[in-house]
This record gives sequence, structure tokens and C-alpha cells, in this order.
Amino acid sequence: MNKAENKMKEIKVHKVVVNIGVGEGGERLVKAEKVLEMFTGQKPVRTIAKMTNRDFNIRKHMPIGCKVTLRGEKAIDFVKKALWVKEFRIAEYSFDKEGNFSFGIADHTSFEGVKYDPEIGVFGMDISVILRRPGARVSERARGRRKVPHRHRITKEEGIEFAKKTFNAVVIEEVS
Repeated sequence: MNKAENKMKEIKVHKVVVNIGVGEGGERLVKAEKVLEMFTGQKPVRTIAKMTNRDFNIRKHMPIGCKVTLRGEKAIDFVKKALWVKEFRIAEYSFDKEGNFSFGIADHTSFEGVKYDPEIGVFGMDISVILRRPGARVSERARGRRKVPHRHRITKEEGIEFAKKTFNAVVIEEVS
């Protein structure tokens, strides 16, 4: 049986998490939520500080950012738009050992068709793309939980190939 014919070996985008870290609550956080809702069409969830950091004036359990989780076609379309901003270039160090990748966008006004609004300001965002194969749910389900076998896990190289094939991404090797 050819590897390409096996449906259980097919890699898919499980979810895309879009995060904006503001570092404070209040008006800036509300504006960041508006930006995320404008781009994704979904209501964002606030992220909460896990610990107190007096240097940054952050207290434990204080809202400091917001995020949205996208799945299905919405997720793939959003990643394509975000990679357009990055000129379809992803650094090799952006991929983890499980093939997932993350990248950041420094300015939300870089997206196609978005203009600067002085009322909102400028926000950067982090985008994380989580890849899965069918059957990986066995590690998360409540009954009959098992580990995903090594032969079924996604490697960094397979994640890079998926990004090249699906999103026409160019993976850049950073030279030290």
C-alpha cells in the first residue's frame, strides 16, 4: 500500500490559535478584542495572567490578552491571509518537533484591505498552527486513552512539507 493512499497518514490542520497579548486590561484589551473579532468573525476569549510580575505591573488572575481558536476552512483561510502578510515565508525554527508551527505579525494593518484606524491603534498577533493525523484523538479522549504511536506522529520534516504543499510557504533556514 502506497503511503499517499493511506487516509490515516494524511496530515490536516487541527486548529489555528490567534493570540494578541496586550499586557494590561481595560481599554487596550477591548480594542484588541475588536481587532480579533474583525479578522476572525468569532468572539475572542480573554487570557489570564498565571503569576504576578511587579516589574510589568501585572497581578495574578488579571486579564492580559485575548485569543481565538479557528478550525476547518476558516482556519486554513486565515493562515493563507496571514502568510500573505509574511510573503509566504516561515523560518525553520518556527516548527516544533511535532510539525506544528507558529509565527507572528507585528502590525495588524499589514493585512490586505485593512487601513490604520487611530481609534484602535496597532496590534501585533501570534498565530499557532496545530497539525494532526486522523486518530490522534486517542490521546485526549476520556475512555480508553492511549498514547499516539511513534509511527503515527508528525515529524518536523513532515510539518515543513505540509506547509510548503498546502500554503505554498517558503521555509527559510536561519544561518548563525
